[in-house]
Amino acid sequence: MPLSPPKFPFKLAFNSGATSDAPYGTRQSAVLNAAGLAEARRCIAAWPGYQPTPLVDLPGLAKTLTIGRISYKDEAARFGLRSFKPLGGAYAVERCLMRVVAEKTGRRDIDPAEILDGSHAAIVAQVTVTAATDGNHGRSVAWGARMFGCRCVIYINEAVTEAREHAIAAYGAEVRRNPGSYDDAVRETFAVARREGWHVIPDTPGDGQEDGVALDAPREVTQGYAVLAAEAIEQLTEGVVPSHLFLQAGVGGMAAAVCAGFWETFGAKRPKTILVEPEQCACWFASLKDQRPTAITGDTDSFMSGLACGEVSQLAWEILQPGAAAAMTLPDAAAKETMCLLADGIEGDPPLVAGESGVAGVAALIAAAQDETARSALGLGPDSHVLVIGSEGATDEALYREVVGRSWQEVAA
Repeated sequence: MPLSPPKFPFKLAFNSGATSDAPYGTRQSAVLNAAGLAEARRCIAAWPGYQPTPLVDLPGLAKTLTIGRISYKDEAARFGLRSFKPLGGAYAVERCLMRVVAEKTGRRDIDPAEILDGSHAAIVAQVTVTAATDGNHGRSVAWGARMFGCRCVIYINEAVTEAREHAIAAYGAEVRRNPGSYDDAVRETFAVARREGWHVIPDTPGDGQEDGVALDAPREVTQGYAVLAAEAIEQLTEGVVPSHLFLQAGVGGMAAAVCAGFWETFGAKRPKTILVEPEQCACWFASLKDQRPTAITGDTDSFMSGLACGEVSQLAWEILQPGAAAAMTLPDAAAKETMCLLADGIEGDPPLVAGESGVAGVAALIAAAQDETARSALGLGPDSHVLVIGSEGATDEALYREVVGRSWQEVAA
């Protein structure tokens, strides 16, 4: 199934602050490091149902785009939640509960197994965790809260679909719909948590969260995402380093984790990282152009709902400001077209179930590879090896069927 030239516009901006040959330094290690990754892997590997998600080669798409190799990390089945998010939100819930139990018992040696097996169920049951979400992060936090036995309250914004709301509530969380945008829901979550004594499990630090304790949870969310990168590195042929990473950004947690994983492992030989966002909420595009965190205001709703964020994560900024080579923006139509392309399979590629936020990296690659100026500027060619993250499957089943014309089960079969 040959691809026609791009049917959607895009913007590409290079990061003047990027330091492609710099070592992984203290600034980055303060956010993500090898010890933190080891702890995250130890905890997550003990959860029921854990297994690495597949790394799928797409030779048909690569041939069509005249790219040497495309590797697709498929998160569509992670823990049955159909996205990469459990690696972050649920892991941060577990670490939060370990801190609470340590404080209540006076012990410093709380093992994650004690949280998982219910050894401190009475203490854990008194804890309320909370988060703001536009879908998958809240589902992850709710899933973790149910697994470990604590209470959970999730805030969603006006644009979140009822299907996503019900998917969160299905894990026993109380879901509250807040007026405004995702960023408004983030601010409300922190405000209520301070008042009620709840524990926020954010994927980005909120206003006034400068002290180290307050930053524990968002750092652990990002550290959990790094497990995804570690799996991918191990799944690649030994000694093979991709030339490019096309990573959907949102607030930046996953992109920072993947960029950091390859940077810390391969140093100056690391892949070139390109961040991808919806055009109406491109906070990373604006921030890298301005070389300072720049908020996007106004209507930031997007079909790519998991990426509809107007403010970058300060923790992710520490990695991506020097670590990302460029940023791209795409219209919502690009995601819809790419969902269908992946569901059909290109030139014999296996059909892939990919949701609206999960396809952004692939969509950006397709657009850039078919534009001679962008292709040359990014160094894309027949020797390139591109890694993309299929960060979600059909997390909204009705929406997926509406776009693709088939259920996700039909595509998967």
